[in-house]
Amino acid sequence: MSFEYFIARRIHFAQSAERRVSSPAVRVATLGIGVGLAVMLVAIAVVVGFKQEIRNKVIGFGSHIQVTNFENNNSFEMQAISVDSALVDSLETLQGVCGVNRFCTKPGILKSETDFQGIILKGVDTDFDWAFFRDNLVEGEVPVLSDSTVSDRVLVSRRLAALMGLQVGDAFYTYFIQDNVRARKFRVSGIYDTGFSDYDKLFLIGDMRQVQRLNGWERTQYSGLEIRIDDFAHLNAVADEVYFATANRFDEDGNTYYTQTVQDLNPQLFSWLELLDMNVWVIIVLMLAVAGFNMISGLLILILDGVQLVGTLKALGSTNWTIRRIFLWQAFFLITKGMFWGNVVGLAVCALQYFFHLIPLDPSAYYVSYVPITFNWLYFVLLNAGTLFVSVLMMVGPSYIVTKISPAAVMRYE
Repeated sequence: MSFEYFIARRIHFAQSAERRVSSPAVRVATLGIGVGLAVMLVAIAVVVGFKQEIRNKVIGFGSHIQVTNFENNNSFEMQAISVDSALVDSLETLQGVCGVNRFCTKPGILKSETDFQGIILKGVDTDFDWAFFRDNLVEGEVPVLSDSTVSDRVLVSRRLAALMGLQVGDAFYTYFIQDNVRARKFRVSGIYDTGFSDYDKLFLIGDMRQVQRLNGWERTQYSGLEIRIDDFAHLNAVADEVYFATANRFDEDGNTYYTQTVQDLNPQLFSWLELLDMNVWVIIVLMLAVAGFNMISGLLILILDGVQLVGTLKALGSTNWTIRRIFLWQAFFLITKGMFWGNVVGLAVCALQYFFHLIPLDPSAYYVSYVPITFNWLYFVLLNAGTLFVSVLMMVGPSYIVTKISPAAVMRYE
């Protein structure tokens, strides 16, 4: 145990009536550290949770990576590509890929006795991963697809169901405009609600062979492939691997494959999410500045309270740096105390919102019905380490005032 740490510890943790570390100004400085850290923890948990929630919803509707026909014009009326099992198998073996499924899309109009609405019929195969829609299912069940029969069952969003007056089990007609208007009768298998209104108001999820028949496609022709990966952080790296696996290949009709990530398909949405990172940095900088200046004032008060100690230690031969380190240790104790309570309060607020959803949001504006929270412990640890480092670093300069205190002046003053 160093001499400086020993002296600082005895002073800080002394229980005598003469202890003056608990002065109101020092308490305010400690409170500033705690409040600042709590605000930063909540800000990071909310922003990371919000980004993750929105990102997962977009991915749920369209997967991480799509491989389509190069001739498409970014509409849902896609040109067909032929996909064989060899291509799917080669993509499934790529590192980071956890699933590949075929899909087809077709724009149409959903009509009831009282209203109509433009929709996108998304057809999926028997190997489709229904996990996202099961998690957001509010009534009924997901369609059961088989290779032997074409299913007329579809998933409908709660928004569309309310607009068209549909319930589970109801039948309705959807019209598709091509050379001739073609009608298809579907039945509601289940109703989902993701809160992502831009997509909820569009998508019906059903059997892929319905779309293939409407377009007159062969059984091996699809709108494209959807590729799921195991880690969003590796999105661009996996997309590059998919590109190299498909860019130099042509389907049996001579069509070129085109690879796009979910970020390429939704550039405005992901640009908006990236702007949230700037908000977090602004909050962190402001809170660190406020907490740091509070601690500077607290350290100055500690030094002024300890003028007699400074004079005595200098008279006994202690160097300026030794005395400065004593006060830096005292400041460290106050900072860690403030950080402890900041973590307690910040994590408690996050836990209450995570489990009880106390703060609601308007889904039509924010795409979620409540403020989402994500506990990213790596970010929390880095935030605590950064706060401690910056706060202690800001104390080094003000501690220089110790060098200006003269033992003789202190004795004369006393």
